Amino acid sequence: QEFVTVLVRDPRIQKEDSWHSYIDYEIFIHTNSICFTRKTSCVRRRFREFVWLRQRLQSNAVLIQLPELPSKTPFFNMNNPHHVDHRRQGLQEFLEKILQDALWLSDSRLHLFLQTQLSPEDMEACVSGQTKYSVADAIHSFASLNRRFPIEDEERKKGKNDADSDSESSSSGLGRSDDSISCGCKASPASEES
Repeated sequence: QEFVTVLVRDPRIQKEDSWHSYIDYEIFIHTNSICFTRKTSCVRRRFREFVWLRQRLQSNAVLIQLPELPSKTPFFNMNNPHHVDHRRQGLQEFLEKILQDALWLSDSRLHLFLQTQLSPEDMEACVSGQTKYSVADAIHSFASLNRRFPIEDEERKKGKNDADSDSESSSSGLGRSDDSISCGCKASPASEES
């Protein structure tokens, strides 16, 4: 049976410049769904990128109401753990609902959002064919820049002789790692095997 596990976690304050800061969140995906190019991925996104994603998905599905994002409150305090966690939970619930709908799963922007670190502008350019790389190329390139998750390595070993295993994974030269990958993401506790 197909599953998609999504976790929004590890909020971090990032400095934009000397006056402005924002919080980004780690989005961890683990799935066996045929809809996904990579079965395990991890990226960091900020709230306004979630807003962009929701707007793009809504414009492609005008007759269907998308789930709401947590409200953007003028009193949001990034130093208040309750505010940050409330937003994190809302972002996770948003993604969980979106990932249950085949219509939204067919949108390339969603996959680029979840499995690459491309900016919204670059995602739009990729989806509209204005880049030299395809959506799948972007996802594979991002994955090859990061060290592999333990669970993905195990799946690759098991499926080494399968025709549908990832062709680039055996040639990437990246080995097993139980550390954080370079984007700061850690493998899910459910996927760690000691």
